[in-house]
Amino acid sequence: MNRLLICLLAVFTGNRLQQPSLFLQPPDRSATFQHAIQTGTAATGDSSYITQQVRAAIKLHTGEFPSKTQLSLALIQNGSVTFYGVIKEQGHLIAVNNEARIFETGSITKVFTATLLADLVVQKELGLDDRIDTCYPFAFNKGMQFSFRQLANHTSGLPRMPSNFAAAKTSPGNPYRNYNRALLEDYLKNEVTVLQAGGEKYAYSNLGAGLLGYTLGLIQKTSFPLLLKKRVLTPFNMQHTYLYPDNPEGQLVRGLDAAGNEVPNWDFDVLSGAGGLRSCASDLSLFALAQFDSTRRQLALTRIPTFRVNDRLQIGLGWHIIQTDYGTTLYWHNGGTAGYSSSMALDPASRNGVILLSNVSAFHPHKEHIDQLCFELARLIEKKAEATPG
Repeated sequence: MNRLLICLLAVFTGNRLQQPSLFLQPPDRSATFQHAIQTGTAATGDSSYITQQVRAAIKLHTGEFPSKTQLSLALIQNGSVTFYGVIKEQGHLIAVNNEARIFETGSITKVFTATLLADLVVQKELGLDDRIDTCYPFAFNKGMQFSFRQLANHTSGLPRMPSNFAAAKTSPGNPYRNYNRALLEDYLKNEVTVLQAGGEKYAYSNLGAGLLGYTLGLIQKTSFPLLLKKRVLTPFNMQHTYLYPDNPEGQLVRGLDAAGNEVPNWDFDVLSGAGGLRSCASDLSLFALAQFDSTRRQLALTRIPTFRVNDRLQIGLGWHIIQTDYGTTLYWHNGGTAGYSSSMALDPASRNGVILLSNVSAFHPHKEHIDQLCFELARLIEKKAEATPG
């Protein structure tokens, strides 16, 4: 197995990351990835869908999480959405309607950043293999060159975080807020380097995704948050999805640390495209359903494989494409910040999917249960669909 991938899987094997780059990266031969391959009380929608198996799976995978933990789920079968939410109180799971409550999504943001890129490509405003360095009024350090495709599929060779990121950490509880345009551009001019040549290997990079979002805003002469809202969020009617400085405080579920204490939210500046999105299960279900619409050319483009990692995992634009043992292709991404973990898996061929938002910390020692629950629910949906007469 590729040694670099083993390093990238540290978050799935319980090892702590040394930098505050807390977005959960896709697993390969980790326990979580194998779970995806092999497995498969108030509800909004078809409440009969919340079967005993679904309830048991949720109970099993939330057992180690603290009081005040919330899960907000959208379960999609054949294009029909059922919302289901729970909150943990004194060891018990209590059903709640929280599909409109806001959570940090972490690296699920990267799928939206890639969707913005795909929209510009479909509209012939740029090409996937255009170089981003030509979009800047200065040369990159040592003449480094990167394409939009490489940033969107993690093959640019860029490191996980910029080498001058620590200079921005004046607020440990909100580490990305002070990493701004000046710091990023100084890094590009004087420090940027690569781990390997572009296009050769998959190396998950928050820097790459953040740089992609910033560059798209730059060439469109606006900011990434405004451009994303105009080209992606508004067209999909995602009215309750935000990027800093927009503030959904009234509907925001508070993030928790591993002990269940509330933690500050993360506010992103120039690296917003890597993980700054805050959203709800209801809005994300609209985005998921749009993936099932064959006329959405920009979404179809994001799901085309652009790089093969191994027999079970390919990369699209933003999406990680998993081949399961039960014959399903899942388009998946997850995310994690100091106070939240999320996971989303879609099967456009069957019009099925799972969206799972939570206020479980990415630093929680059992945070892998969020992904495992997502994959298990995806398998249960597939089994129920097989048993349902057409």
